[in-house]
Amino acid sequence: MNTRVILFFALLAFFFATPAAGQFVLIPMDESQSNHLKAYGLIYNHIDEGYDASWLLNYRGGSFLTRDRGDIVRNARLRDIRIENLSDAQAQRLIRDVESQSSNTALVPLQEAPKIAVYSPDHALPWDDAVTLALTYAEVPYDVIYNSEILEGGLEDYDWLHLHHEDFTGQYGKFWGAYRNTPWYQRQVRDLEEMAARHGFDKVSDMKLAVVHTIRDYIGNGGFMFAMCSATDTFDIALAATEVDIVPQQFDGDPIDPNANEKLNFDETLAFTNFEIEKDPGQYRHGSIDVPVRLGQLDEALDYFTLFEFSAKWDPVPTMLTQNHVSSVKGFYGQSTAFRMETVKSNVVVMAKNSGRDEAKYIHGNYGEGFWTFYGGHDPEDYTHRVGDPPTDLDLFPNSPGYRLILNNILFPAAEREDLKTQLPDSFPIGLFGSLD
Repeated sequence: MNTRVILFFALLAFFFATPAAGQFVLIPMDESQSNHLKAYGLIYNHIDEGYDASWLLNYRGGSFLTRDRGDIVRNARLRDIRIENLSDAQAQRLIRDVESQSSNTALVPLQEAPKIAVYSPDHALPWDDAVTLALTYAEVPYDVIYNSEILEGGLEDYDWLHLHHEDFTGQYGKFWGAYRNTPWYQRQVRDLEEMAARHGFDKVSDMKLAVVHTIRDYIGNGGFMFAMCSATDTFDIALAATEVDIVPQQFDGDPIDPNANEKLNFDETLAFTNFEIEKDPGQYRHGSIDVPVRLGQLDEALDYFTLFEFSAKWDPVPTMLTQNHVSSVKGFYGQSTAFRMETVKSNVVVMAKNSGRDEAKYIHGNYGEGFWTFYGGHDPEDYTHRVGDPPTDLDLFPNSPGYRLILNNILFPAAEREDLKTQLPDSFPIGLFGSLD
C-alpha cells in the first residue's frame, strides 16, 4: 500500500481514537438547509469560541463538519439551522469519501475566526451595505473603520477588510450630476474635505489614494480584502492613476489632465487593465471597466450569472469562494454591476460570468501574501437598488445564493494558510491532516 495512504489512515485512526472525539455535527449546505446565511454565523462563532471545524468543499453545497461541543446544537435550533448528528463511524466514512482522490471534494480545516473590519463612514448614508446586512443577520461581529483609522495603521488589527459603495478616486461617487444639491451629498463632500485637511492632504483624491495604497500594502502583507459595487473598479482606477490627475474641476478645483487615459499605469492595478476613465463629471460611471446599464433591455427573470466549478483539491481557494447550493444565481445591479472581460487581467481567476455575455461578475486574485475578491453589484436580493431605497430584510431571503457568496469570503481566512496556497504538482493535499510531502 502507498506509504502516503498508510500514513493518512494512521492519522485518521489517531484522530478518532482520542478521548476528545465524540458525536459529530454536520451542517448541510445543500437545498435541505433551512437557513444558509445563519449557518455561516453558527460555524464562525463556534470557531471563535475555540472549537475546530471543517469545510467540506463541493460536498452538499459546501457543508460544515464539527464535533458536538459547546452549544452548537442548541444554537442551531434557536436559529432554525438544520443539522445532522453523525456517529464517529459515520464521520469517518464521510471524511474518507470527501478526501477520496476520485471525488471532486475536499476537507479544509477552519481554525481561527478572522477579525473583520468594514470600511464605512460613521454616519448613515442613503443606501445600505449588503455585507453589513449579511454579517448582522448571520450574527458575525465586525468593526467599522474609515479613512482615519486606515491612515493611522488600524488595519494591522484585522484579518479581513470589506469595501462597498465607495469612490476611491475622490469624485464622491460621481453623484454630482444628480445629487449635488441634496443635503446628504453636501455633507459627504464637507466631511471628506475636512478629513483630508486634518491628515495633511490638499485634496480628497490625494487622501483616497493614500488609503488605497495602504490597503494594497495590507493585502500584500497577508490581508484579505473583499469589495463590492463601486469599490471594485474605483480601487483599481485610483491605483492606475497614481501619477495622473483624473478628477474634474467640479470635484477638486483644478482641471483634469487632458491626456489622463494615455498616462494610466496598469502595472499598479490588482484586477483590471486597458480601461479608460470617464472624464464627464455628470456621467454616473467611472470608466470602461463596468458593463453598460441595460435596465429595461433585459428581463429581470432571465438575468443570471453562472458560477464556475473548480477542483476542490487543486484549486481550494476559488472552490471555497464559490460554494453554493445552486450554480446559477440571480443577477443584480450596482454602480459597478459586472466587469467587461477585455479589461480583466489574464492572471485573475474569474469565478462567475453573466449568462450569455462576456462579462465577469465575481473575480479573485492574490497580491503578495494576501488575497482580494471583487463581486459586482450592490445587493443580491434587490435587483436595482437605488439611493433612498429601504434596506433588504434578510429574514425574507435566508437561503439567498447571492448572499452566500459574500459569506463564503468571511470564512475563507479561517482556513489553514497552507490550504490557501495554490497546490503544486508535487503536493498531495489531504485536508484535515495537511500535506504528506
